[in-house]
Amino acid sequence: MFRRREPVPFAFLAEADRFRSNVSPPPPERASLSQIAGRWLWGLTIVASLVGSLVVGMPALTTDHSPAQTQQSQASQGH
Repeated sequence: MFRRREPVPFAFLAEADRFRSNVSPPPPERASLSQIAGRWLWGLTIVASLVGSLVVGMPALTTDHSPAQTQQSQASQGH
């Protein structure tokens, strides 16, 4: 079979983990006051919606047996 004598074309990828740059990335931009307020409002909206869904959904999750017993007792009193 024919064997290639030149190195692999992408051999530089193997050396990429050893490369260290002396150029530091620019510092991240600071968030403005309106961006911070917007993030707070989004957070409060999400928390309020979760609390609201719990408040609305709690009556459906409770097991209340008292209406069934009162209907049975009224039926037995009528006979």
